Amino acid sequence: MKTLPLKSTRLLLPGICFLIANLFVVCSAQAQISDRVFKSDHRIDPEKKGQLSVELDNISFFKDNEYTGSIMKGYSLPGFWIQPKAVFYPLGNIKLELGVHMLRYWGAKKYPSLAYQDIAEWKGDQYQHGFHVLPFFRAQMALSDHVNIVLGDIYGGANHNLIEPLYNPELNLTADPEAGLQLLYDSRRFDLDVWVNWESFIFREDTHQEAFTVGLSGRYKLNDPDARFHFYAPVQGLAQHRGGEIDTIFTNSVQTLMNGAVGVGTVWNTGNPIFRNVNLEFDVAGYYQQAGKLWPYGSGSGFYVRASADIYDFRVKTSYWNSNKFISMFGSPFYGAVSTSDENVSFGGQNMVYLGLEYSKSFGKGFSLGVDVDVYQHQSVDKFGPGAGEVGKSGSATSFSAGIYFRINPSFLIKKF
Repeated sequence: MKTLPLKSTRLLLPGICFLIANLFVVCSAQAQISDRVFKSDHRIDPEKKGQLSVELDNISFFKDNEYTGSIMKGYSLPGFWIQPKAVFYPLGNIKLELGVHMLRYWGAKKYPSLAYQDIAEWKGDQYQHGFHVLPFFRAQMALSDHVNIVLGDIYGGANHNLIEPLYNPELNLTADPEAGLQLLYDSRRFDLDVWVNWESFIFREDTHQEAFTVGLSGRYKLNDPDARFHFYAPVQGLAQHRGGEIDTIFTNSVQTLMNGAVGVGTVWNTGNPIFRNVNLEFDVAGYYQQAGKLWPYGSGSGFYVRASADIYDFRVKTSYWNSNKFISMFGSPFYGAVSTSDENVSFGGQNMVYLGLEYSKSFGKGFSLGVDVDVYQHQSVDKFGPGAGEVGKSGSATSFSAGIYFRINPSFLIKKF
């Protein structure tokens, strides 16, 4: 529950975050919260063969979302997730991890047993108390210097490198770890991430559906990434299937939803230690409801233009999003044509301008800090009410969010066999 009036919070939070960022301006950093704070390194070090260690992985966060308009309501996220685990390298190309994943929101007393998007509703009144806790296990094998296979808890979230209309960065804080199967390929000219995330398993006569998401994220690098002007082409796709043959759901029982994007981008590596680089990217995104009637539109599209500049320890970002009946499975509702604040309200599309500032700093291996401030300007679009033929305009609105994130990931060697 907020203790400050909305207007006061809007005035104070950006100033507080800007002040925090300036306190660290004397330190060197790369202004990339996604890379420094949210991502995990998937590479296996062959020199660790035979090592058994205890590792602690954690992100503590405080994020405040002050949203206006009829797309979604504002909320705050104060809390942390933590993963204590044992890590063992039986061979130079195999890594095993075993532990638990625990999520805690300050002030929360109980949590749905499965808290990923809307699937939590399928679990009825099954709750956990104190923490939201899940077992964590990952088995990884490096088949070569370029190919890795992962079973169990995969490298998800920011590691997929999805654009924001397809994946909301906030899920790096709140979502359950993705689990299933993953294939990773990295080379000088091409990167590929293919995965299956199994979100809901069913037994015979269950009252909820089986659900899994298949994803693909690739980037073809047209030239050397370290060149003065680097050019690349990303391709991304997501497909979620909800169904099953042994549950008790027979009406509208199969639902298949798809999101995808293709684009082109360029990076200007300036060679200047202060004004480091400029990134410009253009993407075309699509949505398709292959089966079911979960959402009001069968298909939609959008185009996304984004630019960023790394200046000293900061990253300045801006983007423009324009869509027609596009709905995102895992992206922020700001990019979709369905309201999450008003039931049965949809939009003809979205027309939005975004401006953001972020700061990040690495204190050494396993310790990093991120601070960001985001502003969203929503243009007026067609709005459709719950009644047949009820059409109006959404009106323009301005939303903003601000957050601070601290990642710690220390490792303690127990024994080398």
